[in-house]
Amino acid sequence: MIGPYVGRVEQSIRTQPPGPRRRPPTGAAPAAVPGPGRAPESARAPAAPPSRLRPVADRPAARPAPKRRLRVYGRRRTGRPTRLTAIGTGVLAVLATLAVAGLDRLLFEDLGWLFGLGYLVVCFQLAVRVRYADLLAAPISGPIAFAVALLALAPVSSSGVTAQVVALATGLALRAGWLFSGTGLAALIVLARFVAQRRFHRSR
Repeated sequence: MIGPYVGRVEQSIRTQPPGPRRRPPTGAAPAAVPGPGRAPESARAPAAPPSRLRPVADRPAARPAPKRRLRVYGRRRTGRPTRLTAIGTGVLAVLATLAVAGLDRLLFEDLGWLFGLGYLVVCFQLAVRVRYADLLAAPISGPIAFAVALLALAPVSSSGVTAQVVALATGLALRAGWLFSGTGLAALIVLARFVAQRRFHRSR
């Protein structure tokens, strides 16, 4: 009974290393073990490189989109009056001249100085507002409107076609100064516009 027990003790002594046994210090802190919600420092993902994009506050402000301008007759509208076509010039000349002649006939019962001044204003407006492609319409529409106003509103002594023709010829002869003045004014303005436009195109 004693033999096997002694043999076991000797075997345990032989398996242990020589020297005193080391015991763990009582005051030593246990090894740090990372918690379940925190990864170790070495296992953390590398920091992202700094972005090269500038913040929104540092970016230059975007330029506002250019405003679109309305186009009239294929050109940009820059505040100039609307140009008249040949038909529009003729219609405006007849209507305006009839209106001035009717006002003169209503106030003075005849076509006198008010009709002549009104005709000058109408010829000036026609020459200024007609478009470049229809410049000849201004000096032509004025005399036609003048004759129409005389036929419609000039006083006639007797009825009939002959009386109308005589009254028209008499009215044109008596008011030739106003007729030539308005027509000449329109022709001069149209000629000046034509020369200025040609010089402008040559300079370009």
